[in-house]
Amino acid sequence: MEPGERASRWLWGLTAALYLTAFPYHPGLRSPNELCRLWQSRAIVEDGRLDLNGVIQRDGMVGDLSRVETPEPPGVKLYPSKAPLLSFLGVPVYAVLKAALGRVSDVRQVYWSRLFFVVLPSLFGVWLLRRFLRRRLEAAWADTLAVVYAVGTLAFSYAETYMSHQLTAVLLFAAFYAAQRTLEGAWRPRGWLLVGALSGLAVLNEYTAALTVVVLAAWVVLRCLRPLPGQAHGAKALPLAVGLVVLSSAPFLGALMAYHTVCFGGPLESGYKHLNDAGYQGWHLGGFLGIRFPDARAFVLSFFSPLRGFFTLSPALLLGVLGLPLLRRGEATRGLFSLTVMLLVANAYFTSSFTYDSWGWCVGPRHLTPLVPFLVLPAGLWLEARERSSESSSAMLLGLGLGLAVSSVLAMGLVGLHNYVPDDVSTSLFGLVLPVYRDGFLPPTLLWLLGLDNPLSGLAVLLELLALVVLLSWRFLGSRPGPVVVAAAAAVAVHLGLLALATTHDEHDVGAVHFLESVWLAPPR
Repeated sequence: MEPGERASRWLWGLTAALYLTAFPYHPGLRSPNELCRLWQSRAIVEDGRLDLNGVIQRDGMVGDLSRVETPEPPGVKLYPSKAPLLSFLGVPVYAVLKAALGRVSDVRQVYWSRLFFVVLPSLFGVWLLRRFLRRRLEAAWADTLAVVYAVGTLAFSYAETYMSHQLTAVLLFAAFYAAQRTLEGAWRPRGWLLVGALSGLAVLNEYTAALTVVVLAAWVVLRCLRPLPGQAHGAKALPLAVGLVVLSSAPFLGALMAYHTVCFGGPLESGYKHLNDAGYQGWHLGGFLGIRFPDARAFVLSFFSPLRGFFTLSPALLLGVLGLPLLRRGEATRGLFSLTVMLLVANAYFTSSFTYDSWGWCVGPRHLTPLVPFLVLPAGLWLEARERSSESSSAMLLGLGLGLAVSSVLAMGLVGLHNYVPDDVSTSLFGLVLPVYRDGFLPPTLLWLLGLDNPLSGLAVLLELLALVVLLSWRFLGSRPGPVVVAAAAAVAVHLGLLALATTHDEHDVGAVHFLESVWLAPPR
């Protein structure tokens, strides 16, 4: 086995180990985005109902609910405000646990539900991205950048929570992959059935997935009407493609409308129109479900906020923006420029037109998670171009780019192992996560669930992350000349230094640290 291939296998092994052993969850937080779905899984199993009234009476109140007035007792029914796919997926997990254990704690339900329906699909998504990249980049770049995506972006945070965002990203990227392979002729026309099914599942999982589905549909139409050289299917294939996509997506969209009708009284009535907490209702008024005209504050904070900006913890994604023009030059990537630009513009419009404050208690602007995998290829093209260039500045630029990739994995990895960030801290890394870890409250892990006390159980997963960062740095920089290594070190120092300078360590930071430590699942000793 070649040394590079052996190193790639170690990288993949460490990434998988990190995904499978990390368990950022704290019962005292009563995580609303997760528990409202899992409470509905319980309601289906225990009560044969979609409303949560019975489960709430037995197991306690949760947040992120919708309220519907009914003429019969009890007069009010409570449902999750979220799209229902994860609730449905959690049913067999809870049914098996209940049959085996009787009484099921939320910790066990969260762990096993995450494992089967978020963590494992996310690892599949990383593998699929690597497969996609290997057809367009050198193997070494494809392998390392897939790892950067897996741990150094929002993908890691939302692969470790029972929320819809990373599963939606996997479904949408898989739909794109199937569409492209079908357009190229590598798959038969029945590949459009898979495109439609994956797109329908994505919308059933998260309402905002419709934004990417619309962009993907527009791109497919464009590619059919203006086929690229070597493309197998053109305008004549468009009616068949549309028919197969509609046919295979209809069961999932029909299920969503039926769910809306049963719970909220109409096929287009989502839970967001009936929020139980009136304080959040204003976020969804005006425009289309709260999407209005762009706001400069929402744009800047969504992408560059020191606390949870899209590029703040993952500056490597900036390379994806820089590499967009390179998509037009390569024969294998030319057709992807329009798609990536449309996705970037559409997502920027969305995050700038919705209330920024609604991203609360999260690591980043979570509804941008499906955008992330589409920025990895242009980032790789930019790095490859710097590596091949003979210009004197290219070595420095290459080093800066590699340093940002390493720094993204380190910063996002540390924060992703913590994963719950209050709104009023200054920065997640230096204002919250590192102080909590420094006090001995290391990340909860599978090892803790198996009986190994913290801090040893948490130290194991931090060592996995450290080994991943060291090996990735060696893969990026081990054979590079001195100026590239120096530039990379400077990029890491500047990125982390700016985050440190933005940290105030004020009473909000201190209070958040004390609060998280008070609800920590695996406190030291």
